[in-house]
Amino acid sequence: MCRLFAALLVGLFAPLVLANTEELKLQNANVDLSNRASLQHGAKLFINYCVSCHSASFMRYNRIAADLGIPEDKMKQNLMFTTDKIGETMTVVMRPEDAQSWFGIAPPDLSVVARSRGPDWLYSFLQGFYADEKRPTGVNNLYFPSTAMPHVLWELQGVKRPVYHTVTDDMGKEVQAIAHLEDGVPGRLSEAEFKMAVRDLVNFLVYLGEPAKLVRYKIGVAVLLFLSLLWVVMYLLKREYWKDVH
Repeated sequence: MCRLFAALLVGLFAPLVLANTEELKLQNANVDLSNRASLQHGAKLFINYCVSCHSASFMRYNRIAADLGIPEDKMKQNLMFTTDKIGETMTVVMRPEDAQSWFGIAPPDLSVVARSRGPDWLYSFLQGFYADEKRPTGVNNLYFPSTAMPHVLWELQGVKRPVYHTVTDDMGKEVQAIAHLEDGVPGRLSEAEFKMAVRDLVNFLVYLGEPAKLVRYKIGVAVLLFLSLLWVVMYLLKREYWKDVH
């Protein structure tokens, strides 16, 4: 009986199923932690568009300022809205019970989201929103269907509209799938500018998940330079020791 009911539901709603029958390929984020300007812009986007709902409770504001070369007075003036103390962590004022009521689920902490999801997934997800009147937030996402997250970057990207085509699913039924997204409501940024902004935001999220990477990169360069110099010295010593050996 349960199987019959499930089959009936599939038959009724199959024509309305969105494009999950065709596997989506993730876009390449091409993050670059050596690009300090990108990290600074990503920090600005994160604090202006993400911290109102998402915390980053493993990161302190003064650590960001030190790592990204932001003067503390500029940090306090432009990038601190949830606390007055630069040594505090990046928390949110929204209560978990309010978030549960508004979104159906409390927004997760984003301290290590780039390590759990991966930069390519984040880069693709943030560009995958499209208008969907059936969803409570008015949008859906290609890479995370039925997401509870609203399109917080809509004023930058605008609102995309889905264009459908008919495909055959694994059960041999014809369903409506999304072929591509087209421009709907325009945003403040061009498509290329928005991609760059999202790349900067993901770049910052990657840094956020493991800030020690910046230190490791500096140490790694110094170690390689030392080894290169040591190799030259050892080679010259080897030539000196073996020059009289026949």
